[in-house]
Amino acid sequence: MDGLKYHRILLKLSGEALSSPQGSGIDPKAARDIALRVREVREMGVDVAIVIGAGNLWRGKAGLDLGMDRATADYMGMLATVMNALALMDALESCGVVTRVQSAIEMRAVAEPYIRRRAIRHLEKGRVVIFGGGTGNPYFSTDTAAALRACEIDADVLIKATKVDGVYDSDPHRNPNAVKFDRLTYIETLNRRLEVMDSTAISLCMENKLPILVLNLWDAEALRLSLLGEIRGTLVEG
Repeated sequence: MDGLKYHRILLKLSGEALSSPQGSGIDPKAARDIALRVREVREMGVDVAIVIGAGNLWRGKAGLDLGMDRATADYMGMLATVMNALALMDALESCGVVTRVQSAIEMRAVAEPYIRRRAIRHLEKGRVVIFGGGTGNPYFSTDTAAALRACEIDADVLIKATKVDGVYDSDPHRNPNAVKFDRLTYIETLNRRLEVMDSTAISLCMENKLPILVLNLWDAEALRLSLLGEIRGTLVEG
């Protein structure tokens, strides 16, 4: 489509995006809602890659609080992201979107191993690629995995999908006077300790000059208009 500002995106979803109204598990309806939004973007001619978290299935902090080994807790979370990736793949393909799941932790029966050049080739062929298994290493969040994969596939922007319309100086659900930022620099985001992404992810984006766009995926127009250059959210760059 003519007029696109971004031609290749990495969409970072939280695991909660797939959760049931009770806040846990995988809700097929939620997966389908996301799939329909991704299909709309693909129909615009945008290459789409996705990284999804696992907070709906497993939170490593819960294990750590009970004395679990950190690496073990993190590996469990990485495995849970593959479950979410498969659920989203199924929803996308039921909507007619050809999709591939690649996992940083090898499990050939259900997903391709992560191979950068193969992932890029899938995108060039118009397929959506979902990256599961985080980075394949403990001690790294799915935010960092998203930043890493976005850099590796030469994405034009990393889009952090949330349920609010951007980044605020405090929680807008708790503070009615919270101030929304339209644009931020990487340094401002780090110095203010704003909850955009973790500091490792932001630093990686800063070093590689990769913009971060935080928007409300459940706003019917936010993603589409942002891809056309009418930013609906908060843009972190520069």
